[in-house]
Amino acid sequence: MNFIGISLNHNSSPLEIREALHFNNDEILNALNLFKENLDEPVILSTCNRTEIFGFPKNYSLNNEPIINKLISIKNIEGIKKEYFRNYFSCGAVKHLFSVAAGIDSMIIGDSQILGQVKDAYELSNDLGLTGTITQRIFDSAFRVGKRAINETSIGEGAVTVSFAAVQVVEKIFSNLNKKSALIIGAGETGELAAIHLKEKGIKRIAISNRTLEKAEKLAEKIYGEIVLFQSLKDHLHEFDIIISATSSNDFIISYDDIKSAVKKRKGSLLVLMDIAVPRDIDPKVRDIENIFYHDMDSLKIIVDQNIQKRKEQIPLIEKMIFEEMYNFFTWYNTLEIVPTIKAIKTFFEDIRNDELKKIKSKVSEDDFLKIEDMTRRMIGRLLHNPIIKLREFAEQGTNNNETTSNIILLKELFNLDKYFNQNNFNRDEKE
Repeated sequence: MNFIGISLNHNSSPLEIREALHFNNDEILNALNLFKENLDEPVILSTCNRTEIFGFPKNYSLNNEPIINKLISIKNIEGIKKEYFRNYFSCGAVKHLFSVAAGIDSMIIGDSQILGQVKDAYELSNDLGLTGTITQRIFDSAFRVGKRAINETSIGEGAVTVSFAAVQVVEKIFSNLNKKSALIIGAGETGELAAIHLKEKGIKRIAISNRTLEKAEKLAEKIYGEIVLFQSLKDHLHEFDIIISATSSNDFIISYDDIKSAVKKRKGSLLVLMDIAVPRDIDPKVRDIENIFYHDMDSLKIIVDQNIQKRKEQIPLIEKMIFEEMYNFFTWYNTLEIVPTIKAIKTFFEDIRNDELKKIKSKVSEDDFLKIEDMTRRMIGRLLHNPIIKLREFAEQGTNNNETTSNIILLKELFNLDKYFNQNNFNRDEKE
């Protein structure tokens, strides 16, 4: 099968290259049209950590350089090394796609977003009428692997980012977040992720504080939160049950005395502090204050590392699922490959039968001719019954089409079937 995959991802290239070759939806639409010259049924997947293209090359070879060159030229970028790209062929391309959909090829193992991104990539090509039966079957199998990975393993369980780990710890401390309030200090990527996770957990009140007011306002609008001015930050610490700090400050922005004062104002109610900044934003001595629950990057990273290890332990289970789905797909595909051969053999024998019937038609009565015609039809059917069953069995027994191809070549030679394939144009579209 001449299905290919070309991938530039976090394993093969640095961030600046991945950023340069990232395609938004409009660029993907344009690229899909341009790739019609090189590929049948192209599908382009582009995320923050990968840009990949799948399809059936019009001129199949083990050299994908023309496709890679076009990918680079569409983005008008110079100096990108070909070594940044990974090339996958046939079984390898199918396995790679399945691994991506299952989240085991992601920067974050078990990434829950990638399956949706793979679906979106396929649906974009499908909506444009670019995909066919085989591509549909490949991607349907990939979606099934992804769903099985989520439903049948714990690959997606446990926080594997510090932001999410902080929120999960908070969730264990407070049984009901919809009555609690949180202050996020810092509106960068880490702070934003923490704010979003808290919002998803249904926290009652959330506020953002940041040195740059504009960034704070933007994040607060995104999560329907409020603003605490950075200049008056210390005056509001006591108002919150949870404080998550993730700034880029070189010095502490919250001191021991600041927290001591906040606890006093809270009259002893529990205050949870999550310092996920490097270097730290909160003086670690605050852990000695009564009614303070404190975590920093070191303790949260232990949680993250443990969860990552647990996810890695699920990979063999998912690889087994990938093999099962590959087996099912190639069993179907190999059966599909045998269909033109079966048609050619039937046509070959039917031509011989018709030839012989023509020779005797004028020599026998019409009634006898009908009897002979019926008898020869049944005879051909019985002669071909077992060979056709065996052909289908051979096709269904392997996970690749090498044995099937060998059988097809042998039959072509034995019965001189080439002209029947040519006459009937048994190409990939015909098999579908």
